[in-house]
Amino acid sequence: MTADNPYLSKPWLASYETGVPENVQYETICLPDCLRRSARAFPDKMALTFQGYRATYAALDEMVDRFANCLNDFGVKQGDSVAILLPNVIPCVAAYYAIMRIGAIAVMNNPLYSDRELEHQFNDSGSKVLITLDLLGNRMIDLRPKTEIKQIVITSIGDYLPFPKNLLFPLVGKKKGLAADVKSADNVYRWKALMAQYTPDPPQVTPNFDDVAMYQYTGGTTGVSKGVMLTHANLSKQVQHVTAWFPAFGSDEIMLGALPFFHVFGLSTAMNLAIYKGWGNILIPKPQPPQLLEAIGKFKPTFAPLVPTMYIGMLEHPDIGKTDLTSIKGCFSGSAPLPLEVINAFEKKTGAIIVEGFGMTESTPVTHINPFKGQRKVGSVGLPIPDTLARIVSLDDGVTDVPVGETGELLVKGPQVMKGYWKRPDATAETITDGWLHTGDIAKMDEDGYFYIVDRKKDMIISGGYNVYPRDIEEVYFEHPKVMEATAIGVPHPKRGEAVKVFIVLKEGQTATAEEMMKYCQDKLAKYKWPTEIEFRDELPKTNVGKVLKKDLRAMEQQKK
Repeated sequence: MTADNPYLSKPWLASYETGVPENVQYETICLPDCLRRSARAFPDKMALTFQGYRATYAALDEMVDRFANCLNDFGVKQGDSVAILLPNVIPCVAAYYAIMRIGAIAVMNNPLYSDRELEHQFNDSGSKVLITLDLLGNRMIDLRPKTEIKQIVITSIGDYLPFPKNLLFPLVGKKKGLAADVKSADNVYRWKALMAQYTPDPPQVTPNFDDVAMYQYTGGTTGVSKGVMLTHANLSKQVQHVTAWFPAFGSDEIMLGALPFFHVFGLSTAMNLAIYKGWGNILIPKPQPPQLLEAIGKFKPTFAPLVPTMYIGMLEHPDIGKTDLTSIKGCFSGSAPLPLEVINAFEKKTGAIIVEGFGMTESTPVTHINPFKGQRKVGSVGLPIPDTLARIVSLDDGVTDVPVGETGELLVKGPQVMKGYWKRPDATAETITDGWLHTGDIAKMDEDGYFYIVDRKKDMIISGGYNVYPRDIEEVYFEHPKVMEATAIGVPHPKRGEAVKVFIVLKEGQTATAEEMMKYCQDKLAKYKWPTEIEFRDELPKTNVGKVLKKDLRAMEQQKK
């Protein structure tokens, strides 16, 4: 980059709100030590609330120590991988911090994933222990022989409930589909029993700040999900970034923990940020509109990172009129564009300010946010956050910076950028060049340094805030004996933003129905990846080298509107 380069001059700094620094004076502190510090500073303060059950900071820190001791007894050593397969429940938070407290590597997994998807992630990460829910217990016991997992720890929605819910749960939990019996098997343990068995005195391990702390799996256009290596420094500096961006928020806030912690957006901006700041956190394992509205009305959170489908779902729910949402002061929205009418309606209802941002798994994830107190530009993902550089490069060569206002690929550089992909040096070298992370997103920057995502270079579909990778779906259909070719694209959906549509070319002489093809994938893919439409075609549009032209298919779908 040359001296007259528009990105080198960092025009975005002029739009930073008062009090937000260009550079953060970072503490070299790992997340488990942040928890320890918060527990010492606020021992009796609510750290986590689940369905009204309160865990104080002192109780959470002790729970982390007990489970860290347990993991050590299981034979987990520094650098070993431990898998978590849980929604937002108290043991999810405790297990994550316990894993890192003994220098092991946390592997967060999506409970909505199919066995096929989980088997790959467990094996790729080399996970030795799994912490999961009783609802998934029997499936995981059956899957275990195909993996390196030795011990399985089972928790339940009913493990931490307030009176009288804790008394009623054993009677109604199974009827409501919130609990399940887990068959007897070797090396399967109950979370609550382990909490009672182990003392809170794990071995003292001091991880290096640059050691890998977790693998966060992400898909991609190549199909197979890759383990993003995030270091203790990545995770710690990210929460310090976000803290610096919101100087108006002190230590007495209450977080709405609705974004799934198994996604890096929820992990950093909801779970880890709250613990770093010593905030209370309201855990919502199923962030549907009724549960969101009930939690906001009852527990009065002040800060709410959410995805567009959550805002839209709450605004459309009949209970919105009788729920007091005015406790919320600030909202952070990401993963997909938030329509202006939704922003206006939600802000009017709450009195809160919603700021949109941008990030990706490979950047822990946040790189851009609109100012909280300052100019928020419609359609913009905001400004690069402190210590974060961004530039737009030519799509032709991936190197040459383009002028202000012109489109190209967005590249970012900063302390939140991953160490690389686990066991995939070639993919790492393609994605990071000279410290610059190639986002794969087509974007532009205006003269004030605000960035806009114009399109996705990759064909990823974002449905209900979840990343859906077409190749995952296509590979399932390629295995169908009647299918010759299949390709998946995202099509507009009124509530989810995008939904999956699959185009199928059948083998000669074969016949099939859309219903048959939809049903085929249901035990092979997570539910949010299921197609909502199937279209049979005689052929797919292709380039002269045989690559399917998804942009042509998308254009055809647009013309149907």
